[in-house]
Amino acid sequence: MTSLAGRLLLALLLSLAVGGLGYWRRSLSASGALGAVLLGTTVFGLGGWVWGGTLVAFFVSSSLLSHYQAGRKAIFAEKFSKDSRRDLGQALANGGVAALLALLVGLLGKGRPVYPLLAYAFFGALAAVNADTWATELGVLSAHTPRLVTTGRPAVPGTSGAVTLEGTLAAAAGAAFIGVVAFALIQGAAILTSGHWLLSDWLLIPVATLSGLAGSLFDSLLGASVQAIYVCPACGVETERALHRCGQPTRHVRGWRWLDNDWVNFFASMVGAILAAAAATVAILV
Repeated sequence: MTSLAGRLLLALLLSLAVGGLGYWRRSLSASGALGAVLLGTTVFGLGGWVWGGTLVAFFVSSSLLSHYQAGRKAIFAEKFSKDSRRDLGQALANGGVAALLALLVGLLGKGRPVYPLLAYAFFGALAAVNADTWATELGVLSAHTPRLVTTGRPAVPGTSGAVTLEGTLAAAAGAAFIGVVAFALIQGAAILTSGHWLLSDWLLIPVATLSGLAGSLFDSLLGASVQAIYVCPACGVETERALHRCGQPTRHVRGWRWLDNDWVNFFASMVGAILAAAAATVAILV
């Protein structure tokens, strides 16, 4: 109990530092900083340092990209449901599945045979949301016309469910980044504890890449089909916002009203987790 309490306390202190830094850098709102503390404490305290380090890698990379060429991306802000400062809802949407998996590990313990599947699911969930973040932050800068993932029809940049080749490649890179970070952290932990590499875990990189990319594409599929989309009657702009940035209430035109972008991200991370765990199951059986 003391050991667990100590880990949770240390995780809380580290998460407070990360959340505070994110708030100071204007990457997180006040509620977003609270979400970072809740998620970080859970993942670090119950999942361990490899899981926590991978979560930090997701947060840092996504925060840096949100500020990358922010001036050029500002014109698309009216189409998105929220601005670049992530709030509590976004934190839970992106890290909620990962935190639930950490809670499950805390309840079951790392010695159970199911742990490798939970670990792969964790990395798959983070790979999916990181892939989606990289695709969004870099895809809108593409010089090519986006196309809806459902029909292939051209769309305005920033439209939900519209993809570009550059955005898709960015998604694959974002997913692979999580796999590489997780693999590197596993090797570091193995050397510190046993003095030996665990190179057999190389499979994590392609699994994270493919499951994360699939999760990101599922995000685009939901965005193009059933995510709630509105139109501002004053500006004529299609947006994810129920209240437009100009201050005018918008009109719902398609999708399920309850399915906002936060829920889309949450379901995309679930897809990444499920596919990664399924791949790990096949690898173990083979």
